[in-house]
Amino acid sequence: MQHPSRRAQSLTVPGALRPRRCTAATPPAPGQIAVSCAPVDDRVRVTIRGELDLVSGSQLRGRLSEALTASSRGLDLHLSGLSFCDCAGLSVLMELRQRALSESKTVVIQDTSPAIDRLLDLIGARDFFSPSCSRPTEIHAAV
Repeated sequence: MQHPSRRAQSLTVPGALRPRRCTAATPPAPGQIAVSCAPVDDRVRVTIRGELDLVSGSQLRGRLSEALTASSRGLDLHLSGLSFCDCAGLSVLMELRQRALSESKTVVIQDTSPAIDRLLDLIGARDFFSPSCSRPTEIHAAV
């Protein structure tokens, strides 16, 4: 088994914020992550597939920041294609949420995979990414 820091070596992302289809026929290679962003009204839909860990999370951080900047109200995350997420990956999502709230935006997880469901439930973070708890006015109560 490879060391986690050696697993995710590249990030497959489009160069600009434009719609891109994610299909089951073209999943990322093991240890990689793929992200696509599509503007939808005043939000950006972000679909993330693959494995979210220390290496891929640090690569993903900039892409998520771009997507948040491009939106006027926030991000809708679609995570059903994530097969793995560790604490470092979760940290990226929590940092994204904090930044969004500081900009009066929201980050809402729309769908998840079993791996993400388990992680969010284990640490009690599911509600942080729900529409009702992601409102900017609740930043101090939820943190």
